[in-house]
Amino acid sequence: MLHSRLLRYLDEVARLGSIRKAASRLNVASSAINRQILALEEELGAPIFERLPRKLRLTATGEVLIAHVRETLKNHHKVEAHIAGLKGLTRGDVTVATMAGLAGGPLPRFLTSLLDTHIRGHLHLRILPIDQIVDAVLSGEVDMALSYGTPTNPALRVVARHDIGLGAVVSVNHPLAQRRALRLADCCDFPLCVADDSVTLRTAIDAAFAQADIALVPKVETNSIEFMKRVAIAGSAVTFLNPVEVEDEVRAGRLKYLPLKEFSKTVLALKLVVRARAPLEPFASYVLEELAKAMPHFEPPGER
Repeated sequence: MLHSRLLRYLDEVARLGSIRKAASRLNVASSAINRQILALEEELGAPIFERLPRKLRLTATGEVLIAHVRETLKNHHKVEAHIAGLKGLTRGDVTVATMAGLAGGPLPRFLTSLLDTHIRGHLHLRILPIDQIVDAVLSGEVDMALSYGTPTNPALRVVARHDIGLGAVVSVNHPLAQRRALRLADCCDFPLCVADDSVTLRTAIDAAFAQADIALVPKVETNSIEFMKRVAIAGSAVTFLNPVEVEDEVRAGRLKYLPLKEFSKTVLALKLVVRARAPLEPFASYVLEELAKAMPHFEPPGER
């Protein structure tokens, strides 16, 4: 920091009682240290050291000054350590596993914003099915994972969880788009495009239809969240997704998310997980912390 060299000169001379010894330890010329001490004494208008035959001894002024010097140096070291820590956070590699639906939602915007402020960071995002996501975390292939329905596993640590509802999704021009109260039976009057059995949210959809005692007869089944959204935008089909997966399309005025009475108690657990006993590198730890804080904001404010 400013004037830190002079502060170290004063501290060493006070500790060793000798300009020559201090100069030897600091690897500088004795004349340079002596010159700066004399200039400071002139500025203060009082001697800092009493010059005895064989050593230098602090004067009363010097005692007051050296206490301030040592406190300043201590704070200086704290600041240097903090800056060094921040440097570790701004660079590094992190690998995140997630699902296709999340990768098509607000996650890219969050990660892009994060990397815009940490331009030396390197992100690797892997899109995997849920069973492979868990294996990737446990094997150390990825640093962390963000997914729905992550099974409980003692080898995994849940860093954050956010429960998200499920609803009907239709085009903004759909006959149901302006309805305030909507039931599953209303949706069944239109073609249904739903997730197939390989997608986590299909279990929640099946449970809701069974509870309502309505047969689920989809016109289209797919494992692609993006395809479901495009089918809904293109025509009269109804699909069932959570608000995170359609946030961008809803904000753009292309899709409408409609809560359903039968889905009022149906939630998908969005979990951020890491290996239970595996420390992360500083940059990865930073991304993990920021991702955990961002999770509640993935859901559009009107749907919370």
